Amino acid sequence: MVADIRAFTVCLVDDDPSVLKATSRLLSSAGWKVESFIDPIEFLEHAKTCQPRVVVLDILMPKMNGLEVQKSLKTISPASRVIVLTSKDDPSVRAKAMEAGATGFFLKPVADAEFLAEVESALSKD
Repeated sequence: MVADIRAFTVCLVDDDPSVLKATSRLLSSAGWKVESFIDPIEFLEHAKTCQPRVVVLDILMPKMNGLEVQKSLKTISPASRVIVLTSKDDPSVRAKAMEAGATGFFLKPVADAEFLAEVESALSKD
């Protein structure tokens, strides 16, 4: 188990500023540092240098959808863990995300305690 998981930064990728703000506040209130990205391409550029431990990722975004971001991230930063947070309740999308290695899949609006527990679990894995 990691000694201090609060030392890690959680990256958020969502094209909705209100979701970024609310999710960032939730994670910050739990003690994590948060970096938010409205542009998935900008996030992937950032990931090349920062190698994020956990990424909370939306599915429906312009430029690239979340599944495409997840696939690119796996090449850029294979150790990054992905938690999907989306409004798209589609079993095939859920299956694809989980098959590609997502550790969790949540629908908006998210149940805070369950979501925070998943982030903590993802951060705790070696």
